[in-house]
Amino acid sequence: MKKTYYNPDDLKKFSSITEWNESLGEKFFEYYTSVFKEGHLSAREKSLIALAVSHVVHCPYCIDAYTKDGLEKGIEKEEMMEAVHVGAAIKSGAVLVHGVQMMNRHDQLSM
Repeated sequence: MKKTYYNPDDLKKFSSITEWNESLGEKFFEYYTSVFKEGHLSAREKSLIALAVSHVVHCPYCIDAYTKDGLEKGIEKEEMMEAVHVGAAIKSGAVLVHGVQMMNRHDQLSM
């Protein structure tokens, strides 16, 4: 078996985070459950958003969970990849827009 830093079996243990602080753990899961209920956005749309964000924040557990969730919700692989590209575009744009800060600082320091 290939060893990785992240143990895929840990995702199955996610609910155990309440063991060391039941009150905060329960509050988190109550909030988390509420966020993913149907609302102005469908559960399908929320799953795609979660998948894109999972990639942006580099969470392999979330990528596994929301790939599976997306498949269960009928999301096609092309839609998943498009969502990942949206996340990548936002992340790269966020990096690049900070270039303006660098440019401003450069101009201040070079005067």
